[in-house]
Amino acid sequence: MAFFTSAIGILQTLVIAIGAGLGVWGVINLMEGYGNDNPGAKSQGMKQLMAGGGVILIGTQLVPVLSTLF
Repeated sequence: MAFFTSAIGILQTLVIAIGAGLGVWGVINLMEGYGNDNPGAKSQGMKQLMAGGGVILIGTQLVPVLSTLF
């Protein structure tokens, strides 16, 4: 059972890291859109930022629930 608990912890870390990367990429696109006055880049950056936040939320709230399934 220790292996399963360790795997859940690693999965949680990976999901949070992916969400953080997506959020950072969104902030970069958002700033690029404001710098160049490009509404398309601003929109895409905001979408990526919100998606990154959602993935982080899944990593912190939903992934630990997996350990209670078995």
